[in-house]
Amino acid sequence: MNLKGSKTEQNLWSAFEGESKVRMKYTYYASQADKEGYKQMAAIFQETADNEKEHAKRFFKFLIGGSIRPTEENLLEAAEGELHEHSKLYPEYERIAREEGFHEIADVFREIAEVEEEHEKRFRKLLANIKNQTVFKKTEPVKWKCRNCGYVHEGTEAPEVCPACDHPQSYYEVLCENY
Repeated sequence: MNLKGSKTEQNLWSAFEGESKVRMKYTYYASQADKEGYKQMAAIFQETADNEKEHAKRFFKFLIGGSIRPTEENLLEAAEGELHEHSKLYPEYERIAREEGFHEIADVFREIAEVEEEHEKRFRKLLANIKNQTVFKKTEPVKWKCRNCGYVHEGTEAPEVCPACDHPQSYYEVLCENY
């Protein structure tokens, strides 16, 4: 059977969107409960948000044919989505909000569009790193930081295994010292 165009496909998209929205809402509620000193309630909201995320993932996998695509494809799709948001979607939303007199909301659409443009650039740079095989290897020595334990290594390549915590190379990133 073909899922494409079926009512079940529509229901899956609706369920995916609903679970995704509720997950975010519960995350915000967890933060608020935490601020108010209700640690147990914050934890329950967060746990439920995590459950909703897994529900959404299950529906999403049906929609995309069973499994999440490779990171290279996901980066390209993400970059294209961010491009659409900052070049078409949010400028149109900004225009409409201004026409309707919602200037503060229009300003927020404009500012968020600028963030989405930065997201697009970041995804494209990460994609280039994969294509150029420079995720864990650079032409000049850099500082590499283990995301697990904080160990810092200087060189053209991240260590295969962290000498401090024994985690694999995948835990390394170029150290950012811009603070």
